[in-house]
Amino acid sequence: MGFLSRLFKLPNKEELKEKIDKGALLLDVRTKEEFDAGHAKGAVHIPLTSLPNKLKTIQMNLPLIVVCESGARSAQAVRFLISNGFEAYNGGNWRPFA
Repeated sequence: MGFLSRLFKLPNKEELKEKIDKGALLLDVRTKEEFDAGHAKGAVHIPLTSLPNKLKTIQMNLPLIVVCESGARSAQAVRFLISNGFEAYNGGNWRPFA
């Protein structure tokens, strides 16, 4: 496990990919510009700064795999989502899910 994985407490990517295969939602919290430059197929885009205002648009019955560029913003999003009753996991960098 790499330094960033330990720092941001990232779960195993294969376990997260299995959750996505079983219906979990892949949530990308990067900026619009970052998302437009490339993203994982099927990812839902809600920038971290917009997440509080968009919370009601997210299905509560689905687990969320949250990604960004490094795992820092997704870690913030996961803490926020969990505090609002969601099942959320920090997926870290979006590229392994592409």
